[in-house]
Amino acid sequence: MIFPRASGVLLHPTSLPGKFGIGDLGDEAYKFVDFLTDAGQTYWQILPLGPTGYGDSPYQCYSAFAGNTNLISPQKLVQEGLLSEDETNQKPDFSDDRIDFGSVIDWKNQILSKAYENFRKASDSGLNEKFESFKKDFAWWLDDYALFQAIRKNRNEKPWYEWETSLKLRDENALAEARENLYEEIEAQKFYQFLFLQQWFELKTYANGNGVKIIGDVPIFVALNSADVWHNPSEFKLNADGSPKVVSGVPPDYFSKTGQLWGNPIYDWEKMRLDGFRWWISRIKFALQTVDVVRVDHFRGFAACWEVPGTDKTAEHGSWVDAPGKELFEAFRNEFGEELPFMAEDLGVITPDVDDLRDSFNLPGMRILQYAFGADENNNYLPHNYIRNCVAYSGTHDNDTTIGWYDSANRHEREFCFKYLNSDGRDIHWDFIRAIFESVADTAIIPMQDILGLGSEARMNLPASTSGNWNWRCAENCFFEELAQKLRELTKLYGRS
Repeated sequence: MIFPRASGVLLHPTSLPGKFGIGDLGDEAYKFVDFLTDAGQTYWQILPLGPTGYGDSPYQCYSAFAGNTNLISPQKLVQEGLLSEDETNQKPDFSDDRIDFGSVIDWKNQILSKAYENFRKASDSGLNEKFESFKKDFAWWLDDYALFQAIRKNRNEKPWYEWETSLKLRDENALAEARENLYEEIEAQKFYQFLFLQQWFELKTYANGNGVKIIGDVPIFVALNSADVWHNPSEFKLNADGSPKVVSGVPPDYFSKTGQLWGNPIYDWEKMRLDGFRWWISRIKFALQTVDVVRVDHFRGFAACWEVPGTDKTAEHGSWVDAPGKELFEAFRNEFGEELPFMAEDLGVITPDVDDLRDSFNLPGMRILQYAFGADENNNYLPHNYIRNCVAYSGTHDNDTTIGWYDSANRHEREFCFKYLNSDGRDIHWDFIRAIFESVADTAIIPMQDILGLGSEARMNLPASTSGNWNWRCAENCFFEELAQKLRELTKLYGRS
């Protein structure tokens, strides 16, 4: 799909400011949309919205369909009469600039449970009708997800592959017994998803009504400990006991000498072919209900995937295995139309087959300015080498901030950067933004950290690390008019309004 010349900001909702320990879908999210509008931006790019598991990564979720209930706004629950002000004020002393996921999750679980209890006691027929309708509309993924979470909670949050065999391998009698015994918790889990999607759709409607489109993120893989794998084991390369035969990762690269061992199970593409990639069609169809544009993460995995033996501890000894990307994306075209609203995350080891797959479907790839200054003038990440049909970034959630990059850059990179951008480094983040905006790239996306001019302390994620990630938050009152005006001026100057 060819996108119009425009720009936007990358900020995950968890990074929004607010008093409840984590960004949510309440007032600050609406203020951010207003900031984007004032700044003349077309896009709000987010990370995956799913319920995060161990490590708190939005790329390792319990479901490819469910929402992260930690994003539910307590203040909106008060407005709906599901909680009192006193109940939301009885909270830990949360940090304003970092997410303590353990404390947040414990407290959010408590107040959501209280909201469900209040809902069951109330006689609001309107909300009851909406909830019943929601359960019917989304039963195709909701029923198994709610059952999965209820069993997991009842089993002290053990992963499904450590449950007793009858539940692990989905014996129908065992499932029926679990549905009966855990009925109330299953209903509660469905209610939490109802609250999340209700708040998300209200926010998306507000954004769209103000001319802002949401760029979502669909990770190519799902977590092993997810409702998706538990419910659809035949769609993945698993052993008879549910353990993965092979897992995902990438070979040794810039980020890690031993590669990155992601640990996700690999799709059984031959099995998926048999039903016309039904699971994938359902996944993308639902994604396009929740966002306007889909960023397809790890796009190269649709051409070939780095498969690592399931028992290995590093990704060094994997191998590239072909994937039926063209067949899959043709199935998407047949279902969603010729012009797919996709952007391809085509970073990493990119071979001609990946380029061919991307270009066959006219998908824009990504260009990262931070990668531009380590070589010479032929570097594809330098703006003069951009093409129109691409998405240009100063950096992504996996990079340091621009100021953090600048502080750690070597002398060659700095000198090249100064000459190329005609910069003295004093406002390097704005020099990067200007270079991205003035390029021919149809789409330009800037992380909010770079607009704010923040250093490495605001980095979102360090690939191949296991702690300290995903917890950065904006400071209160950071979406101010002068900042919006400066961004708006550049947006107008370079024809991205």
